[in-house]
Amino acid sequence: MTVSVVLFTCDLRLHDHPPLRAALDTSDEVVPLFVRDRAVDAAGFAAPNRLAFLTDCLADLDAGLRERGGRLILRSGDLAEEVAKVVAECGADTVHLAADHSAYARRREDRLASVLGPSGCAVQVYDTVSTVVAPGTVLPASSDHFAVFTPYHRHWARQTMRIPLAAPRKVNVPEGIGSEPLPARRDITGVSPGLARGGETQARARLTSWLRSGADAYEEGHDDLAGDRTSRLSPHLHFGTLSPVECVQRALRKGGSGAEAFVRQLAWRDFHRQVLAARPRAAHENYRSQHDRWRTADAAREDIEAWQEGRTGYPVIDAAMRQLRHEGWMHNRGRLLTACFLTKTLYVDWRVGAEHFLSLLVDGDVANNQLNWQWSAGTGTDTRPNRVLNPVTQAKRYDPDGTYTCRWVPELAGLEAPYVHEPWKLPGLERAAIGDYPDPIVDLADGLARFKRARGRA
Repeated sequence: MTVSVVLFTCDLRLHDHPPLRAALDTSDEVVPLFVRDRAVDAAGFAAPNRLAFLTDCLADLDAGLRERGGRLILRSGDLAEEVAKVVAECGADTVHLAADHSAYARRREDRLASVLGPSGCAVQVYDTVSTVVAPGTVLPASSDHFAVFTPYHRHWARQTMRIPLAAPRKVNVPEGIGSEPLPARRDITGVSPGLARGGETQARARLTSWLRSGADAYEEGHDDLAGDRTSRLSPHLHFGTLSPVECVQRALRKGGSGAEAFVRQLAWRDFHRQVLAARPRAAHENYRSQHDRWRTADAAREDIEAWQEGRTGYPVIDAAMRQLRHEGWMHNRGRLLTACFLTKTLYVDWRVGAEHFLSLLVDGDVANNQLNWQWSAGTGTDTRPNRVLNPVTQAKRYDPDGTYTCRWVPELAGLEAPYVHEPWKLPGLERAAIGDYPDPIVDLADGLARFKRARGRA
């Protein structure tokens, strides 16, 4: 009997899973393995919201495997050591896993190969499991990656995508392979009360529903804060409960401008991965330095705390930050506004904001989070690094009647536009009626002037 191990990482699904299909095609028995990696915990990435969502994903994956005669094997500890133990227990000749593109993921692959090499167990890594187009597949003539999205997207869209794979009908798992009990969401503390459920079953149902009833309005409505017309699939793409290849192909079959706009967002996701694969230090260092001398954490402490708590006095900023805390997720337009406000209006280092987002976001993904923060700060791939988004103007455009803002800032409920976005302009008695909602912590004109001086544009 031949045995293979399938190491699940960021691909917690059964549909369109090339490593699993390869293992089933080449082996009599397969060990589906997930290792709760001690290094991920040590690096601070085990945020409560992602741990809770992960428990849902693992439970759903195990249930899907059991329906096919198998089960999920769970271990905890040093990833390479735990994989080696399982390989020794089952006599596997190959470990199959999906490619990932962070610096840590590449070190993980190298260490797996080093630890397993003496036993004769091979490591097979598969691209286009967590991306549509693998980093390095399309390259400009004079660089190892594209630094601007538009030409990248043009090349990306011309690539031939592989055909999505069906979920297996049968998975034979060898007897006697020990597993830890699956964790339960109820055992995790500090979880956002409105956190969505995870798992492939939830993911596929949401994708189908959204393509049927939400995609047509996506192009015109994806920035509508109150309308909430985004797909909300980012957590599932982060954990791999959905295949990005399948998402693109199903959207293209659906057709229409909304589906095309959605596919463009998936191209942005691949774009960030190819940037990070080529410049792994961009997870922590400026991709393009603007020679900023950010306000220190001590000097900006009160402003940072007000931003984190959703008490800046700018209602749309506060609404988005409160949504983040309640749901572990934030509307994309809210992400742009809150990031620009912190980095350019308050002139605080983007890393402060990125760290806070990673502490709460269920879709907290290093490539997307860090590089979107750098885009907002003007230190990343934005071709207009000094653009500043005015939160009042943006709120009037994307939440014109204040529905989104009042949903998350109930102190302002009952106010009519435009006062809901500028409550400091209310007459005295009406201003007093909204209680302890704060005045703006900074004048927008003063913040803009400080930013221009810092960037040498005053």
